[in-house]
Amino acid sequence: MAQVRLLRHATLVIKIDGSSFLVDPLLAKKDTLDPIIWTSNNIRNPMVDLPVSEAELAEIIDSVDGVIITHTHNDHWDDAARSLVPKDKLLIGQPQDRPKLLEQGYTNVTSIDKETTIGGLRIIRTDGQHGTGEIGAMMAPVSGFILQGNKESIYVAGDTIWCDEVAQAILQYQPDTIILNAGAAQFDKGEPITMTADDVLSVCRNSNATRIICVHMETINHCYLKRDTLRKAIEKEGQSGRCIVPDDGEILK
Repeated sequence: MAQVRLLRHATLVIKIDGSSFLVDPLLAKKDTLDPIIWTSNNIRNPMVDLPVSEAELAEIIDSVDGVIITHTHNDHWDDAARSLVPKDKLLIGQPQDRPKLLEQGYTNVTSIDKETTIGGLRIIRTDGQHGTGEIGAMMAPVSGFILQGNKESIYVAGDTIWCDEVAQAILQYQPDTIILNAGAAQFDKGEPITMTADDVLSVCRNSNATRIICVHMETINHCYLKRDTLRKAIEKEGQSGRCIVPDDGEILK
């Protein structure tokens, strides 16, 4: 049975078909990073600590088969992650980020244009839209990844809003579990660049997934959608049984 553990923000530990992956590691200590630019608040990041000790974090990094990096924005791959993840650890990401990861000294980088197989697991890269208009163009490129095992599949959508690319990935691959980066992240200018409550509900309406997991909240200063607000919207829609908003550290099987 597959297992998803939310550490914080979009940082996950996923276990499926005997393989395990750390996803989008944001490993800095609380308040050690500057606020996101183009925001009117001065809250430092991350706003919360990791829910694991340094020893447990080291054990997680050592035990996973690889690290999946949907894109290299600092809240998904930060200096702390680069200092803690060994240079020979398998990194999996989008083709555009391969040169940067190699420049950072990593020697085992797999970039996925369309798909590959790792340890018997099929890994498919998907597209998304990290916002709209000028802001969306500035934030690109971003990717999602589908982990397709023998009996289960997990779609990590990445930093994207609800868009044709996400709808197509759901329709084509019919994932059992979908992980959404919610939080409605937004700058002072422009529209949200990650999923709003309405976006999450659009995924619910357009998917047959058994479980939809919403993360990417209450950690970074420009993510304004709170867990309680999203949970209420999900409940009002009648989707509480399948659409989950986990707390930091929570394990979902």
